[in-house]
Amino acid sequence: MTRLTTILLLLGLLAAGSSACSSGEADSAPTTTESGKTEATQAEVMASDIPVAYTPTGGYGQNFPAPVLATCTEPLAEGAPDMRGMWQAVAAEKDGVPLPPDSKSLSTFQRIEQCGDRVTITAGGIVHDMRADGTELNGVHDVAEFDYSTPVNVVASFENGVHVLRPIGTPLEVTRERSGEQLIWNYLGTKITLERIGEADAPPPSMSTESTPTTPPTSAGSGPN
Repeated sequence: MTRLTTILLLLGLLAAGSSACSSGEADSAPTTTESGKTEATQAEVMASDIPVAYTPTGGYGQNFPAPVLATCTEPLAEGAPDMRGMWQAVAAEKDGVPLPPDSKSLSTFQRIEQCGDRVTITAGGIVHDMRADGTELNGVHDVAEFDYSTPVNVVASFENGVHVLRPIGTPLEVTRERSGEQLIWNYLGTKITLERIGEADAPPPSMSTESTPTTPPTSAGSGPN
């Protein structure tokens, strides 16, 4: 074997070794847990990554919208009550007086989604999507439930574990807070107690038999939800 042949062989071995190391790093096995299951790395989705949702023209009617924040992975904001889920009214009163069983308030249901300080409420034909940060800029800028056209502008905040809505230019407040497993919703002297009937991605309950095909399910409120 000549000296030149020996040098060429050595260079070939070095190149092969370098290639093997490179391919070994690129093809390294994924990280596994102690149970042997492969860990998948999921990209974090923040509330700000998801476009703001709005009420469809004329309300959503019988076509209950898909969840807005389903892909969001951001934890709830500090001090935010966990209101996530599909909620159904089980009791209602006006100025402290219980409403009768056939009251529209008792047909109320609403879906509440949360992510970070963001809250999206879908009920009564409307979708009100907001950041509960106390600013007008990031509050509700949508339409009212009673006609699906009157503009509403509302500041939202979390205060002592309560979700508070304040329509701009009025002294009104709409509040939601947890009471054990129930949700208490107060607006215009009406208090509605709701119970969770499913997760936020659960289908809505059946429509009331009194509803017509063009009437969306009620949220029992004519103002901001």
